[in-house]
Amino acid sequence: MDLALDEAESVEGIEKNAGPGASGPRERARSLWSDAWHQLRRNPVFILSAALILFLVVIAIWPQLIASGDPLQCDLSKSQQGSAPGHPFGYDTQGCDVYTRTVYGARASITVGVCATLGAALLGSALGGLAGFFGGWGDSLLSRVADIFFGIPVVLGGLVFLSVVTSTTVWPVVGFIVLLGWPQIARIARGSVITAKQNDYVQAARALGAGNARMLLRHVAPNAVAPVIVVATIALGTYIALEATLSFLGVGLRPPTVSWGIDISNAASQIRNAPHMLLWPAGALSITVLAFIMLGDAVRDALDPKLR
Repeated sequence: MDLALDEAESVEGIEKNAGPGASGPRERARSLWSDAWHQLRRNPVFILSAALILFLVVIAIWPQLIASGDPLQCDLSKSQQGSAPGHPFGYDTQGCDVYTRTVYGARASITVGVCATLGAALLGSALGGLAGFFGGWGDSLLSRVADIFFGIPVVLGGLVFLSVVTSTTVWPVVGFIVLLGWPQIARIARGSVITAKQNDYVQAARALGAGNARMLLRHVAPNAVAPVIVVATIALGTYIALEATLSFLGVGLRPPTVSWGIDISNAASQIRNAPHMLLWPAGALSITVLAFIMLGDAVRDALDPKLR
């Protein structure tokens, strides 16, 4: 039986690697992932966005590399003052260094974005993949539950859900984003699994006696994960923007946590008197979201052969 299953897996390999350009057994076509990496390495959009994201991750982990001050150390005598030696971004209303707070604000935004994306991707992929593979009443139930979550306005849901939370950490915001973000991933994973399980190599493995767990983990999941990765990458930037929006409204991250959304909220009323208080954190937020969206677009183009 193991020999038969190995033969079924060889059918999968043949379907993946066979193509009009195949000339013989010595010439082996690249897999989807190696071909995607080959495309990404030559895509300037991917290189630029990946380098920027790497820089943001590094300063989120070690902000002391480029900012030596304390983001919570303020001097009211310097309130709303402009650029000064050693303080290129000026000061905010409380006399805090805008440059230092902008650098440290990357930590909260990156943490929320990465954790929320991982949580939504894992939960959505597991539920959507199982529903798409087994079908039946579980698939119908998941679809109806997802429809309910799709009907909840994100900002309104955040105002209701987070207004009763008193914690000043990032985890309530992460939990809320995962709660409303998993249905999108689940729907993508469900459709991808339904498409993958209809391929010939999956049907051959089933006919030769492969169990559900083996088919799902060995044959279906590796060929259905690409759309999930693309959607999750783009959603990461969206989640960072959502965190800033909720913090701006006063229900997301709260002081003493340093966040771009909090700084934008504090600076909004003083935009005429001290525009530098708003421009720097807003610019950092915009660049971060744009970088993740650009990365997601590049990954999508590389993983979808139809777009080449």
